[in-house]
Amino acid sequence: MADQAHILSGYRVLDFTQVVAGPTVTRLMAEMGAEVIKVELAPGGDLARLLPFIRDGRSGYFVQQNRGKHSLCVDARSAEGRQILRELAGTVDVLVESFAPGAIGRLGLDWDTVHALNPRLVMCSISAFGQTGPMAGLPGYDYIAQAYAGFTDLIGEENGSPYFPQLAFGDAATGGFALAAVLAALLHRERGGPGQYLDVSLLDVYLNGQEIAVQAASLSGGAVAPRRTGRQHFSVCPLGIFRGAQGYLVIVGLGKQWDQLCRVLGRPELATDPRYASNAARVQHVDEVAALIETWLAAVGDDAEAIRRLEAERVPVAPVLSVPEVMRLPQVEARGAVRTVVDRALGAFEIPGVPLRFSAFSEPLELDAPFLGEHNAAVLQRHLGYDAARVAALEAAGVLHREPLPATAAR
Repeated sequence: MADQAHILSGYRVLDFTQVVAGPTVTRLMAEMGAEVIKVELAPGGDLARLLPFIRDGRSGYFVQQNRGKHSLCVDARSAEGRQILRELAGTVDVLVESFAPGAIGRLGLDWDTVHALNPRLVMCSISAFGQTGPMAGLPGYDYIAQAYAGFTDLIGEENGSPYFPQLAFGDAATGGFALAAVLAALLHRERGGPGQYLDVSLLDVYLNGQEIAVQAASLSGGAVAPRRTGRQHFSVCPLGIFRGAQGYLVIVGLGKQWDQLCRVLGRPELATDPRYASNAARVQHVDEVAALIETWLAAVGDDAEAIRRLEAERVPVAPVLSVPEVMRLPQVEARGAVRTVVDRALGAFEIPGVPLRFSAFSEPLELDAPFLGEHNAAVLQRHLGYDAARVAALEAAGVLHREPLPATAAR
């Protein structure tokens, strides 16, 4: 674990989260130097320990989301286990949980209880639909919230099925929004305010990403019905995916960029053609615009050359890259947006980098992902004053669980 100072060094977090959205909050706090105590419910711990890619029983998914955290594996069904969790709640700055609404209360750690135990505590609950409202009690994941938020309906062919995005965009975004809320609440506390409760939901965050659809549907009185339109945007043109000579390119031509794009196409007169002179007109002729661009791309015959010409005129363009291509992109390598980490069991492999950068803390911390229950003794001895005999007795009684460390993990 990290010994060097970072921007959140000295803050302590009690982490009751699993999979992605909640662990994103606490992972970023660990990357910024906070001490994160990851509470894993016995016997299996975080569900992410079972998610791919798994090698020799160790999940790369889990490692990516939980580097820098201390694992405490507790049987929360036992009175002794619940007492341990209450005692820890009295010692930390932040508590983050991502159970279904009401579940944290059944562990004896609802907001009223922990606020009474620790008035300075900031508590953040992350869920699919929020802690209030008629859907609050429903189970949900990223893709469930995405479908309810109108995102899924906007992805796919116009007359076909919606498509399924294969990344946890909503989870990661919700983790980022929750982190912002936690840090704002800590700032408020440092200025003399009390601790407070934060309710962050994936549904709310997804709707926050609807930059056009909601306001357009409202302002138009329903005349504008946002819909999926395949490779082209439903209300901005050109903004879409275009077939090139070797692959696909994303090209955007907003405002003066349309004039610039017309020059690249060798058709400057199109900039003032009534059919294409405004965005609204181009949307009405979107198939024609797409055909003009794709005809030009085919004539150029080389996607790299087409990109060079578009970039020379400051037209936003990007090739549609595969994940392996992204990992080797010079910009990604230069910024460490994908980085190599070394896990004690998996060895060296690549994961996404940390998107937060601080001029006073320019070097990333060297962090380990925990094995299940690895830090039972360290956490309870350091923060609650338990001696080794008491920890051993709790493990013998099944209140604490711990997996054996592989030989490569011993430190």
